[in-house]
Amino acid sequence: MELTVRYFAGARAAAGRPEETASAGRSLDELVGELAERHGERLAAVLGVASFLVDGVACHDRRAPLPAGTTVDVLPPFAGG
Repeated sequence: MELTVRYFAGARAAAGRPEETASAGRSLDELVGELAERHGERLAAVLGVASFLVDGVACHDRRAPLPAGTTVDVLPPFAGG
């Protein structure tokens, strides 16, 4: 049972890849902790300020379990106007 994590902009650079899979069934907070541990301080810093979409919708409950097949988008703050 897996979910997909997609990285955009600076998150992609920090993770060193555009996407990866992770185990489903845990919360967004738990997933973020695992990703930070997996990829190190650079991604951890980005994750600390990023926004997250769960299946295209802003995530407001970071403790809700993420089911299998979910797509989590990691969106770092964007510059520009």
